Amino acid sequence: MTSVQIRTLRQPPNVNESNARALAYLNETYKSLDDLDGEADLDDLVEQARQKMEELDAKLAHSQSNVDAVIAQTRDKATEQLHTAQELSLLRHSLADELSYLSGELVSSLSGPEEGPTLLEDLEALHRSLKELESVKGYVQVIEHALRLSEAAVQQVRSSSTVSVTEYENLQAFVASVAAACGKVESVASQPDLHILAFLERVVERTWRDIKGTLSTTLLEAAEKLKWPTKVEYASVAPEDRKAFEDAFFNLLKLQTTGEKIRDTSKLKSKEGLYPIQTLVQAVALRFKFHFEGTRSTNRLDKPEWYFTHVVNESHEHRPFMESVVQALLSSTEYRTVNAWREFTLLLLPIIERKIRRTIPALLSHPSILAHTIYQALAFDTALKDEGFDLPGTTAAPANGEETRHWEGISEVILGKKEWFEAWVEGERKFAMDQYFEIISAPDAWLIADDDGEDEGDTRPADRELRPTNSARRVKALVEQVTDRYSPLPEYSHRTRFLIVVQLPLLESYHARIASSLDAFETLSSTFMRAVPGALGTGDGRGDGRKLTAGVEGVQRLCKALVSAKYLAGAMEMWGEDLFFLELWAEINRRANLRTKAESIPSLPKPNGTEDEPLEGTIFEELVRHYHDLVDRAEEMIVTCVSGEVESGLKPHLQGSPSQITPAVGSEASDDIALAQSLLGPLALLSSHIAFLRGTLPRGTVTSLYRRIAARLSTHLLQRQVLYRGRARATLQESKTVLAEAELWVETCRVALKEERGRVEAPWRPFLQAARLLAAEGDTWVKVVNTTFGMASDGEWEEVMLDTVGLCEFPREEVQGILRRREDCER
Repeated sequence: MTSVQIRTLRQPPNVNESNARALAYLNETYKSLDDLDGEADLDDLVEQARQKMEELDAKLAHSQSNVDAVIAQTRDKATEQLHTAQELSLLRHSLADELSYLSGELVSSLSGPEEGPTLLEDLEALHRSLKELESVKGYVQVIEHALRLSEAAVQQVRSSSTVSVTEYENLQAFVASVAAACGKVESVASQPDLHILAFLERVVERTWRDIKGTLSTTLLEAAEKLKWPTKVEYASVAPEDRKAFEDAFFNLLKLQTTGEKIRDTSKLKSKEGLYPIQTLVQAVALRFKFHFEGTRSTNRLDKPEWYFTHVVNESHEHRPFMESVVQALLSSTEYRTVNAWREFTLLLLPIIERKIRRTIPALLSHPSILAHTIYQALAFDTALKDEGFDLPGTTAAPANGEETRHWEGISEVILGKKEWFEAWVEGERKFAMDQYFEIISAPDAWLIADDDGEDEGDTRPADRELRPTNSARRVKALVEQVTDRYSPLPEYSHRTRFLIVVQLPLLESYHARIASSLDAFETLSSTFMRAVPGALGTGDGRGDGRKLTAGVEGVQRLCKALVSAKYLAGAMEMWGEDLFFLELWAEINRRANLRTKAESIPSLPKPNGTEDEPLEGTIFEELVRHYHDLVDRAEEMIVTCVSGEVESGLKPHLQGSPSQITPAVGSEASDDIALAQSLLGPLALLSSHIAFLRGTLPRGTVTSLYRRIAARLSTHLLQRQVLYRGRARATLQESKTVLAEAELWVETCRVALKEERGRVEAPWRPFLQAARLLAAEGDTWVKVVNTTFGMASDGEWEEVMLDTVGLCEFPREEVQGILRRREDCER
């Protein structure tokens, strides 16, 4: 009920309205006087109205009392509700403030750099953590179960006298089920997100290692009673100890056989060796570690031969035990084809391989120790191969159907790594070049050796008379030393690299050194240097430059270059025919990659284009040709130098006064023939040169040089004293003097060479024959002139020439020109 209704009901009655309604009722009920027939009806009506009024008054009074009670009650409730409304208002404001605060708390932490995470974000984080913890709980339960299975598998082997791996198989099955549940049937390597699978696989592998370790411990305990790892005298061991050793040995073999059936060995990086022999090697490895990986004095980087020798000795010392006892044990198993000693040696190799991998990085800054370590590794490989070690007969041998593979050697650990190999090659190159520069810079480097200093077997028979310079001999020894250093390398690619980087540069450098000395000689002895005093810092024409290239001293320098180049050329010819270099050259021609390297090196011959072509030449053929070019150049310079100096000395004689004469010594001319003193100087100079060449160079080289020098001088004298005298003609006396001089040249050369006259006279023969024709007299002269200019036949003319001058080398026309040089020839 509304307040308006309540207010209406509380208003007092309206008399007028009541009267009006009563009147209206009377008018409607009693419309006429006739309707008021009886007084009783009216009285009754009045009485009813009075009674009704009383009832209404009673109701009014009752209603009034109820209204007052309701109003009082309503006021009380209104007051109460007012207080409640005020409290609710205050609560509303506090709730509004709290709502505002919470709304602010729900704003993302990304909205401001200084605000922390919101409550919602905390709840979300906690929810994620809860889910992760639930996942981790599942992971932990899986891992816990796997570890329990692992422990059970190890305990099963430890507590059982037989080799039983059922618990291990249960572990494998459980891991497989986990992988299947995860929907991962491929290898863990292809699914790196599921680390639990990788962990479980590691648990499986570790469990197998623990199982093997348990049985290995038993074998080691039994082996200690055999005094292993010292030398074993198996016959002197107690029978029960031998029985324990054999049982432990067979248990490990049985475990390995079982493992090959139930384990996936395809994931292993390398083939596993025999378990019992691996176990025996553990004791040897401990001794190795004690001596060569600790702080003991035996662990020295500069003494790699100690640990290499230790391993070789271990292999050699235990070979009888392996070949007799262990081999007999293997013969009754499925591993009967395995060679026990080779397998034992194979399993020793990882010990020394680990040692090498740890030490080589520290040796890269010490080239000498690095080189020494590599040589010892090569020696180690050779020692084992000489003992008969190889991969066939071991667990590392290829399976049936695969190509037979041989042991590459422990040196391949170093040489197979490019950085280490290049560091070694660079160190060897520097060492070799340092030795080379030390050789050519030595005070006696270019002195010709007085003795042979080497065995006859080291040189060719034609070169045994050759006395080289000290530098040539030492360079040869250095190159041979380099060959010895890299000849044990097993790979031809490594040998080729060593040849190209270390060995060839030595020979090229020495060739360049000799060539530069010849260039310097030509520069100092050139016509320009002699004509321009002070040029190029040599002073005047009589300065030091002239002294260095003149006389025997100058020829001596050329001889040093000659014998040095000739000696190295002969050495390279001998090396090229050696089996080592023949095989290397054949391999270079066979392999395409090595051919490519060789084609880029100018000092190497061009390899054959195809493998079908026959192998020609040697590996040093190109360098030998270059050195022979130096030899030819030096010989030509010696010939030019000697003949040029003699010809220069002859200028005063050929232009001098005939009054300066001296008796002809040792000539076949008559006693009244006198020779000019100006001839003595050139004769002495030629004699000294020839004597020096004879005492310095091999006989064949001296003979060749003498013939070329004498032929050039003979031609020069023939032209100046006979053919091109100008208008002046020679008298008989002058002709006899020319003949006496020619004979004296020959005699001087014979004395200097200490050879027979016939061999010495050969290059002088044209000059001698012309002088004899020119000095003919009497009937001989007339006969020669008449026959030469007359109508005699060629046969008759040749017979006269043979009687007069011996075998004549001139044609008839040239003889006519020679005869016309006499003043009494009227033809």
